Amino acid sequence: MRSFGDGFRLYSTEPCMDAVEKEDYMTHLVPEEELIQRIIDGDKQLFSVLVDRYKNKVYGIMRGMGASHPDAQDLAQDTFIRIYRYLPTRREGSSFAAWVYTIAVNIMRDHVRKKKPVMSADHEIEPVSEETPEKRLLHKEMQREIHRQLEQLPETYRLVLLLKYTNELTYEEIAAITDMREVQVRNALYRGKKTLRKQMERKGGISTYEAYFK
Repeated sequence: MRSFGDGFRLYSTEPCMDAVEKEDYMTHLVPEEELIQRIIDGDKQLFSVLVDRYKNKVYGIMRGMGASHPDAQDLAQDTFIRIYRYLPTRREGSSFAAWVYTIAVNIMRDHVRKKKPVMSADHEIEPVSEETPEKRLLHKEMQREIHRQLEQLPETYRLVLLLKYTNELTYEEIAAITDMREVQVRNALYRGKKTLRKQMERKGGISTYEAYFK
């Protein structure tokens, strides 16, 4: 996996060593707006904390929209490079998560225009919370089956479902990312879930669907 020129590392399971060495590992608990301002003010190494907070979900968007594992890693890397570059221009007080996912979606769409994505059934979104090995295995199996069926949906349905249920965004945030009205987002979610449910029923996986979209 590539790393940022300033030492930022994606997908590392280790804490940012620069922060640890500064005895500043508690920055992982600092409110987001304060953290962003400290980065803008010159404490660039703290950007690693933002990467840790969002890397799995950005990667999940790329995989969910059809990128292969290597492409998803590279596209996530590109997303964070762009975030780092444009962080000072972000409108203060706006949803940072929505801004991050807007950049991710735009980068993915640029990638799709340049290169037709290769769909894979082996999509994985790394769990953020602590889980037992049994729960983690079940979680991955559920995700694989859900993503197999998501691949059959139109892009609009697939994207709003990912943003809502994988990234837990609000209707307003999803509307901002997708350039849709909130009512369109709600309609796309409803129709996407309805279509996906029918597909899962045909495959005998309705219990997986209900567990994932409860």
